[in-house]
Amino acid sequence: MKRNLVTAVLMTIATTMLFGIIYPFVVTALAQLLFPNQANGQLIRRGDQVVGSRLIGQPFSSARYFHPRPSAAGNGYDAANSGGSNLGPTNQKLLDRVKISVAAAQLENPNVPVPVDLVTASGSGLDPDISPAAAYFQVPRVARARAVSEQRLRELVTKCIQSRTIEILGEPRVNVLELNLALDRMAGK
Repeated sequence: MKRNLVTAVLMTIATTMLFGIIYPFVVTALAQLLFPNQANGQLIRRGDQVVGSRLIGQPFSSARYFHPRPSAAGNGYDAANSGGSNLGPTNQKLLDRVKISVAAAQLENPNVPVPVDLVTASGSGLDPDISPAAAYFQVPRVARARAVSEQRLRELVTKCIQSRTIEILGEPRVNVLELNLALDRMAGK
């Protein structure tokens, strides 16, 4: 009995050291060495200031900026509360929220179908990307707010479209933060 207890304690200490300290240290060191940008959250900087991450969406509410998908994460893009709403496609609460969002979007761009990703939250609630259709849908609003031609903004959106990962995974997408930063650079900010 005493021998089994000693063996159990020693195995607990050994596995704790191996999997709780050594393994995480080695993985972190390799990540920093081989993929430092990804390991540090793919932060986007403007000069010396961090303005966001390519991986986590941020709220933009001004008409002067492109808007991201709605967030179901806590109080909007709260990474500590990541997660979808768990409302199914037949849930009346979800249907009502989508109807309100569609009506609001159609006010800013009448007679144009509203892309689904502008009125529904992503699974994590933190999605930094929108579809190219969602970005193009917002061009008239941003053009009016900034007094810029729609054609110029369409060209900017086209430049910001990221293709499928290794040409087969996912869909083409536009990172909203990067698009808005490019928009500010275009305006000379």
